[in-house]
Amino acid sequence: MTFTRRALILGAAALGASQGFAEDADPLDLQSGKRVKPGKEKPAPNLSSDEVVEKANEFLNSTRFMSADFVQIGPDGKRTEGLLVVQRPGKMLFRYKPPAKMEIVADGRSVAVRDQKLGTQDLYLIAQTPLKFLLSDHIDLAKDTKLKRAEIDGRAATIEIEDKATLGGKSDITLVFDPETFELKQWTVIDPQGFRTLVSLFALDLVTKPDPQWFAIDDRMQPNVKTVR
Repeated sequence: MTFTRRALILGAAALGASQGFAEDADPLDLQSGKRVKPGKEKPAPNLSSDEVVEKANEFLNSTRFMSADFVQIGPDGKRTEGLLVVQRPGKMLFRYKPPAKMEIVADGRSVAVRDQKLGTQDLYLIAQTPLKFLLSDHIDLAKDTKLKRAEIDGRAATIEIEDKATLGGKSDITLVFDPETFELKQWTVIDPQGFRTLVSLFALDLVTKPDPQWFAIDDRMQPNVKTVR
């Protein structure tokens, strides 16, 4: 798998931040792409680590439809933008804005990384990607992954997990939620090779049902269709 495809399939959940960012770095200012400078924080909700995980699970499991604009910072520091659409269980679309020529689609069984310039795609099983927290019908972060830390302050609720089922070995994933609503705002994935990708979400829509055609994988896209098992 090429560096670009590996970054896309992991970044898209991303799938976690460029090598210059710390795992617990401040969220991106989604208009400028720059780090938000620490300011006066709101008082942190009085929640234990178990309660933080419970509330994160509640949000993830109750969210059946989700669309959002996203900003992705890849392992090479490159910034890309696009649209994320999710329909649980199992369906997802990452549509990148030009000049990017890639698209990532999950149809409930497989994940396709499409190279629109070449007209090819690589196929992966959903279970091989760190997408469980987005695509599973039901997720329990404490049971389905290895929970490394969960904490909350006035800016964010942060949960760090380890997933050993991803392609090539374990991945470290840091999820960032709004401390009041527990809407998912950002995640970081560090892949088995140590490459880090960050994805930040904004303009979340948790109501609109997406068009089912968005999640179709075109089996006619040939050649160089690869299925990694």
